[in-house]
Amino acid sequence: MEKLEETNLMVIGAKETFIIRVLMKKAKEAGVNVEFVPWNINDINSNWKKGNIICIYMDEGVRPDKSLLIYLSDKLSDEDSFIIPVGDSRDVSFISDNINPRLISRIFTRPVDNDEFVSYVKNLLEKVSSGELKKSILVVDDDASFLGLVREWLKDEYKVSMVSSGLQAIKFLGKNKVDLILLDHEMPVTTGPQVLEMLRSDPETSSIPVMFLTGKGDKESVMQVLSLKPEGYFLKNISREELLEKLKEYFVLHK
Repeated sequence: MEKLEETNLMVIGAKETFIIRVLMKKAKEAGVNVEFVPWNINDINSNWKKGNIICIYMDEGVRPDKSLLIYLSDKLSDEDSFIIPVGDSRDVSFISDNINPRLISRIFTRPVDNDEFVSYVKNLLEKVSSGELKKSILVVDDDASFLGLVREWLKDEYKVSMVSSGLQAIKFLGKNKVDLILLDHEMPVTTGPQVLEMLRSDPETSSIPVMFLTGKGDKESVMQVLSLKPEGYFLKNISREELLEKLKEYFVLHK
């Protein structure tokens, strides 16, 4: 059985009960990388792996502290990962009331159908591992070398698509959904502002956030860019680290 080595299911609970061991055995037999960790912050932090999906297993009416849920919310928000609560109706409601709903992939109420749980988890882990659940960014720029550079910078964290003209961007967006557009402000034929105007005039694309890429950092040029009311802008001499940090901040603030 092929293992999903890039991602990991971490089952956390008050203690590793017989029911949890049976569930984990089923998951391992299906090729899922799974481990049990007691639900305290130190143990979770020391066993953390990038791409983790967390199963909070609540048994016998025992629930995690709210401080742990705050910690998990912050941790999983940083990685765009998920929580799967398992418990009775009151237990899972407690989780729903104290954690960002966006982080909850699916709720399972006890008694759990182990086969259904494992099938769901395996499918979710495969999507995480393949990058299917990554945020999608379209980069629009007529400079092929700059496109290649930005793609290299972003490809590990995001699904990156590239086009070299405004008209190609419009055509691409007619068939594909993206979470953000990085749009060159100074392009020949169809300029960045013209592309933005076309996007905002079409109901299908009007809500897609756009950030401009510009090579001009003087006050007049920046004010001209901002007058178009994009979600933001980046100077083309920005460093890789700063670009990744700014994009991360944007997606955290716009969940």
